[in-house]
Amino acid sequence: MTDQADSSSSGQTDSRAAWLRLAVAVALSTLGGAGMWSFMVALPAIQADFGIGRGEASLPFTLAMVGFACGGVLMGKLADRFGIATPLTFGTLLLAAGYAAVGRSSSVWQVALSHGLLIGLGCSATFGPLMADTSHWFVRRRGIAVAIAAAGNYLAGTIWPPIVQHFIAAYGWRGTHTGMGLFLLVTMLPLVFLLRKRIVHHHDPASSAALAKRQAESPFSPMTLQVLLLIAGVSCCVAMSMPQVHIVADCGDLGYGVARGAEMLSLMLGFGIVSRVASGFIADRIGGVRTLLLGSVLQGVALVMYLFFDGLMSLYVISALFGLFQGGIVPSYAIIVREYFSPKEAGTRVGLVLMATLLGMALGGWMSGVIFDVTGSYQAAFLNGIGWNLVNVTIMTWLLVRSRRAPRFAAAL
Repeated sequence: MTDQADSSSSGQTDSRAAWLRLAVAVALSTLGGAGMWSFMVALPAIQADFGIGRGEASLPFTLAMVGFACGGVLMGKLADRFGIATPLTFGTLLLAAGYAAVGRSSSVWQVALSHGLLIGLGCSATFGPLMADTSHWFVRRRGIAVAIAAAGNYLAGTIWPPIVQHFIAAYGWRGTHTGMGLFLLVTMLPLVFLLRKRIVHHHDPASSAALAKRQAESPFSPMTLQVLLLIAGVSCCVAMSMPQVHIVADCGDLGYGVARGAEMLSLMLGFGIVSRVASGFIADRIGGVRTLLLGSVLQGVALVMYLFFDGLMSLYVISALFGLFQGGIVPSYAIIVREYFSPKEAGTRVGLVLMATLLGMALGGWMSGVIFDVTGSYQAAFLNGIGWNLVNVTIMTWLLVRSRRAPRFAAAL
């Protein structure tokens, strides 16, 4: 699908049309986000049907995350070149095909490849690229707009699991996946059509001159900043993954039961939505780097609290606080990219940083499990997460200090 380009942005940014566009983006992110959360619910049924172990049955989720991470860069490039409607159309078709393929799979490897090559790749179009596109349509309220767009992914994690569980119980996992593919196809494509308009205000001479001035006054090169953001993205999400991936197992080990751990995870994600929206308000006032630094410091505080409190009510409270503290970290990367880089590169650069965060989640989840196997508890794993979090805090502090020393430059358009 080819986007229609506007010749000017006058009257479009922060307008009623921009807010309506944001609502459509959230709907698409919530629908497409099914690809990130549905397999967690289907895993027991698929494992039982194929008669395989838990590790082998988890392979589709792993490949889906790899596809999501790599797809974010590809979809971001497509959005930069052709506009957001192109990757969203492509992603919708991939999601529909992936769920249909899972429904017809005769082995766990077919399920895994369908998740990695189709579902994960398709799902990626509804996260990073949508955040980058949203950033073009807002100037005064860019922080809150990007945060709301990012919240759709967590909203998907709240809505989809009970729906998937209901239909698996009623129609089996094959019928459920086939039905999901058809449902996503008929609901997402009409919404994509509403986002076909493309804003091109960053191509005019005035904004190009402002961009050149901003880059000339920047205290670090684009390559240096990109590498630092990639390292920061891996570091913060290695730390973030410890509670998100292992809180259920930790509750089981402590004798509270996995059901309590699942409730804590849901509580964490629910407060994460609140955090993402609140961080947008904060970013509009203090900027992306300060907002990310604040979230990272508070995330570290929550991780330290896990070391000293393991009572049932304490874990509920800390998990809620953890969600409230960390939810705004990932959207802040998109805001930083728009503050320091050309708008024409937003989709690609946001995709790269989000790829780093997803790889950090994968690395942290695996690393925490290995540490638990070696030490017999999660104490050392929490300490490991705190150490990685300090790397992120250090990078953001350095960026903030260097920016203060350099001449003040204009905010990204």
